[in-house]
Amino acid sequence: MKIVDLSLPLYDGMPVYPGDPKVKIKQVHTLVKQGWNLRTLFLNTHLGSHVNVPSHMVENGKSLNDLSLDNFCGPAIVYGESNSVKSGLGIIFRDQNIDEQTARLLIKIKPKFVGLSSKYEFEIKIEKELLEAGIISYENLVNTEKLPSGKQFMFYGFPLKIKDGDGAPVRAVAII
Repeated sequence: MKIVDLSLPLYDGMPVYPGDPKVKIKQVHTLVKQGWNLRTLFLNTHLGSHVNVPSHMVENGKSLNDLSLDNFCGPAIVYGESNSVKSGLGIIFRDQNIDEQTARLLIKIKPKFVGLSSKYEFEIKIEKELLEAGIISYENLVNTEKLPSGKQFMFYGFPLKIKDGDGAPVRAVAII
């Protein structure tokens, strides 16, 4: 068994989507002064490696608390022209972005979720179409080159439990 960490680290001042609030992670207590370490976090729900759920872009779309934990994990494959993509499997896009033609295929097939390498970014129109079809999506996954081609693996990308959340940072991992 091999575990691959697919998550970006969160840190003070990290890059954010243009127009989004800046990340602030500040130490407020220290071992020396208070006897313990404590930091405050100021960040948005679509930061670093994160999941998007329908309420992110769809009127009355499902939020985090409308979905079971089962929606955020399962067998997955790396997308490739030669593999057969099946309903119920997660699909990780390692070597390409999702174009219109691929999005139509995904909407028809209904994968459990899709994930996108940090090398790419969803076009807003395509992201919305996937969410309207009920397909949750992961963004900014790293180390995707360590995922096997043509072989299933288990993917886990559990979000923070944010009430009525439209998405959340995740600690995404693959178990091969």
